[in-house]
Amino acid sequence: MSNKEISNQFGLLSKLMDIHGENPFRAKSYSIVGYKISQLNVELNTLSEKEIFKQSGIGETMGKQIIEILSTGSMQTLTDLIKDTPPGILEIMKIKGIGPKKINQIWKDMEIESVGELLYACNENRLLLYKGFGKKTQDNVIASIEYYLSHQGSFLYAQLEPVANQLFSLLKTLFIPKNVFITGDFARQEETADVLEFVIQESKENIRKQLGQFPEFVFLEDEEIESLKIKYAEKINVNLHCATQQNVQTIVFEKTGTSEFIEHFNQAFPNLNFESISNEPEIFQKAGIQYIPPFLRETKEIISLAKENKIPELIQPNDIKGIIHCHSNWSDGSNTLEDLVQACIQAGKEYLVISDHSRSATYAQGLSEERILLQQESIDEINKKFATFKIFKSIESDILNDGNLDYTNEILSTFDLVIASVHSNLKMNEDKAMTRLIKAIENPFTTILGHMTGRLLLSRPGYPLDYKKIIDACASNNVVIEINANPRRLDMRWQWIPYALSKNVLLSINPDAHSIPEFDNTKYGVLVAQKAMVTAKDNLSSYGLKQFEEFLTKRK
Repeated sequence: MSNKEISNQFGLLSKLMDIHGENPFRAKSYSIVGYKISQLNVELNTLSEKEIFKQSGIGETMGKQIIEILSTGSMQTLTDLIKDTPPGILEIMKIKGIGPKKINQIWKDMEIESVGELLYACNENRLLLYKGFGKKTQDNVIASIEYYLSHQGSFLYAQLEPVANQLFSLLKTLFIPKNVFITGDFARQEETADVLEFVIQESKENIRKQLGQFPEFVFLEDEEIESLKIKYAEKINVNLHCATQQNVQTIVFEKTGTSEFIEHFNQAFPNLNFESISNEPEIFQKAGIQYIPPFLRETKEIISLAKENKIPELIQPNDIKGIIHCHSNWSDGSNTLEDLVQACIQAGKEYLVISDHSRSATYAQGLSEERILLQQESIDEINKKFATFKIFKSIESDILNDGNLDYTNEILSTFDLVIASVHSNLKMNEDKAMTRLIKAIENPFTTILGHMTGRLLLSRPGYPLDYKKIIDACASNNVVIEINANPRRLDMRWQWIPYALSKNVLLSINPDAHSIPEFDNTKYGVLVAQKAMVTAKDNLSSYGLKQFEEFLTKRK
């Protein structure tokens, strides 16, 4: 064990003690000893116990802990403290610019326990509500986290989208007039992906030669004969599959669908000759079935539906008529009500559902009953100015620990609709989560169940649920289920949407916007909905203003 390794353990112990709020003087003493060890000119592992005790700034007490490290590899004090620290907090410690005392505040006061949760909180401006976290600090935290996450290997679809489009454009330019195709997880609109995949109708040698001009492309070890593995911009894994004119459609097809889909398709159409096919739609035409878009090539069941011509006309981004679930600067949003209205009108939307946080969300400046009434008065004044556009009064009410909503029935009755969501005490077992959510769903004022599982992609899995029972409860109580379109949520999962549709549960693709640019998040919710074969009529936010008003009237 080197001095550097011993010093690092003392430094880590000091930081963890600060994070846990232990005696600051004791924590400081470990930090000082760690520094002293790093400055020694002799390796401690070459000294006797007495010689260790005599080293400047160490002494007998700290010396005994050094001996423990040399004997066992660690200090029990440090081991115990690491066990008492959530893994996500240990990961946050790797983020540049966030010291132990700020991490203590993030963990203890904000109840944040992962890097992804912290980034999400920053994007909702929640850090600004706490002492010591100004806008500059928050912006620096965002930049540091994004840099850190960009080197971890997995990415959200929304993060990969601009890179995929940039690479696609570059590859098409480099290999004109040859064919270039995006395939793999990205083509199937998966929520996250580890690699971008392309098929290029070109030889491996020529691809390597062309891309070798660009320092952004680093070639990795590759044992496959007809593909290249590349690291792009030091962070994105890219697979380039080589093809000829004869086999390009075969390779594109095989690299796009899942193994389950490809296996069953080939079994269903064993005599299909891909070499005579010039484009993907022609594959399905020659098979005599309905075209299956890439994002539906997941399971074998879709093949049967295509045979029966039962794939419906799927929802599109321009089918979204209103912005439901939007936060203003009354709580933790960035924009005023007036600004949000103007942005909606400019985007061609017909209505806006303001759903600021409820009073229990103190971290997000949740609205007290008095402020609710003031906001509603403000909404009434704004609505008088517009003949064809309307703001609807709503709240994103916390589902409390006992399953109740955050206000009395008298207050809840003043809203046009209520979105009920869990934001606190997320560490629940299935029984607790089910009891809590079912009670909220059965509340007659609950209109929409927000982000069903509370998950954050790549950082928080969400609490466990019996999806079928939750969906059945929504069906029984005429509660809409949100498809939260924030790229870090995309909750509920698309795999359960078909069951909701089978129970005639209405869905609602909502951006959960905290700023005007986040209106565009609805697109990512639409991509998720498409994978589950959602149509515009299945989606509440596709209702025009008149139809939406009729829905609310009937619902009440």
